Amino acid sequence: MTRATPIPETITLHVPFRVVKRGGRKEMQLPDGAARSRSSDNTLVKTLARAFRWKRMLESGDFATIAELAEREGIAASYVTRVLRLTLLAPDIVEVILDGQQAPEVTLAILMKPLSEHWQNQNDAIR
Repeated sequence: MTRATPIPETITLHVPFRVVKRGGRKEMQLPDGAARSRSSDNTLVKTLARAFRWKRMLESGDFATIAELAEREGIAASYVTRVLRLTLLAPDIVEVILDGQQAPEVTLAILMKPLSEHWQNQNDAIR
C-alpha cells in the first residue's frame, strides 16, 4: 500500500487451525506444511525428568526399593513403576519429545502404557 491508497476499515484474515486436547490442555494445531514453533509438552518433559531422576536415585543407592522411593515421594509405588518405564524409551523418542516435535497422539497416557523394550518396535508403535 502507498500513502495514496486508502486503508480499508475491515480486514479479514483466515487462519486455518484446529483445537486439540493434548496432555490435559487445549492446543492449536496448524495444518500440514505450516511453520511450527517448537513447543514442548511440559507435562511430558517434567515426567521424563522425574523418571530419570528416580532412576538415578535408585541406581546410586539412595533408595533400596521402588516402594521406599514412593513412600518418600508420597505417591503410589505403581505410579513410580509406570513413570520409570519412560527411562526405557528409545533415545530418539526422548529427543523428539524434548524438542517438542512429537506427534499429537504421543501423550503421557500413551507412553505410560507398557511398550516394547526394543527401540525399533517402540518407534513403530508410537509413529
